Amino acid sequence: MANYDVIIIGSGPGGYVAAIRCAQLGLKTACVEGRETLGGTCLNVGCIPSKAMLHATHMLHEAEHNFAKMGLKGKSPSVDWKQMLTYKEETIEANTKGIEFLFKKNKIDWIKGWGSIPEAGKVKVGDDVHEAKNIIIASGSEVSPVPGADVTLDEKIIISSTGALELPKIPKTMIVIGAGVIGLELGSVYSRLGTKVQVIEFLDKITPGMDGEVQKTFQRILKKQGLSFTMGAAVQSVTAAKNKASVTYKLRKDDSDHTAEADVVLVATGRRPYTDGLGLDALGVDISERGQIKTDAQWRTNVPGIYAIGDCIDGPMLAHKAEDEGMACAEVIAGKHGHVNYGVIPGVIYTHPEVATVGMTEEQLKEAGTAYKAGKFSFMGNGRAKANFAADGFVKILADKTTDRILGAHIIGPMAGDLIHEICVAMEFGASAEDVALTCHAHPTYSEAVREAALACGDGAIHM
Repeated sequence: MANYDVIIIGSGPGGYVAAIRCAQLGLKTACVEGRETLGGTCLNVGCIPSKAMLHATHMLHEAEHNFAKMGLKGKSPSVDWKQMLTYKEETIEANTKGIEFLFKKNKIDWIKGWGSIPEAGKVKVGDDVHEAKNIIIASGSEVSPVPGADVTLDEKIIISSTGALELPKIPKTMIVIGAGVIGLELGSVYSRLGTKVQVIEFLDKITPGMDGEVQKTFQRILKKQGLSFTMGAAVQSVTAAKNKASVTYKLRKDDSDHTAEADVVLVATGRRPYTDGLGLDALGVDISERGQIKTDAQWRTNVPGIYAIGDCIDGPMLAHKAEDEGMACAEVIAGKHGHVNYGVIPGVIYTHPEVATVGMTEEQLKEAGTAYKAGKFSFMGNGRAKANFAADGFVKILADKTTDRILGAHIIGPMAGDLIHEICVAMEFGASAEDVALTCHAHPTYSEAVREAALACGDGAIHM
């Protein structure tokens, strides 16, 4: 048992970043983690392994469809599924071991086991009770069930994103319930591997909350890639029998009943805060109706000395949002000024093409009655994109009609997840679209499309 300045519960992107920042600020820090490896959902069964699979299958797609066009002749590669899963595991190990190294370097104690908070200032792990002046809850999230439906995950035939990353073989058919980020990313992984993928979504549009034009373009591109969509469908039940799964659903437009069958059903209806076993009820920590821990602007709960960050509190369930909060919360505990600009948190979907968004959508601006202008540029007008068979999509920048200040940006196209950060930095500095338009961009790069969209907010793009 030891006394600490800070104990963090959870070692995901929020927890481990908070721990490192606390240590950098001179606080005696420990992090509680029950998994065998550090890094939480993101590094072990989420962002990192899924990106490895997306990368591997994109390489396969390029070999099958584009190599010959570039004069790279030869037999298309065959898929060694076992080796692909090994590559994914090696990627996970490299990253989780990296966090372990950073903990040692920063003299952070890893308390192995599952933590609970018997009272403020104390964290119990196993039979040991550790004392801390401050506790940060960074317990993350778990897969949420299908609303109003009878679905039990077995992680063999009816699977979550975790099961989708370790299937023993590539299924011939797959139904994905939910057309959000996780469903579309993993759906496109298996589609590239030859699986017939059907996406069933309750709403009438994919990627809820995203820019309407991006939603339409993205769905059209994914259809072209072989994914099929059943929209406006309320799933009633999912059952498994004899190595097959059956999904029953009602179409909302006419209340008609339907059934679909597949080898595997991926439930991708989002995530919910994971706070089981922490003892928050007994402590009297305020929890919202959606199961989120309530915090103030400094990530404090209503119980003094207890803070919360990441997926278990309000806001987008994004690793980088949790990281930002982890750093800011550490600053607050150390007596400094921690800050997160929630208006500039990018969101990315790592399909091909990628989709990236930051700030306001056109729909939100219209609803708020904000006068704006939209500058748009298609990747068809970008020399680098055309050369690389990546000319699908566009960049759209939204700027205030009067001041020209950038209010949001929406990109669907090559490297969108990287390109968006130019706009993030611009927005942090309160830049105008003209500021981006007047900045020299190297040629030939994808980033020129961002400049062209900024030019389109003024007198017009050059190459369109």
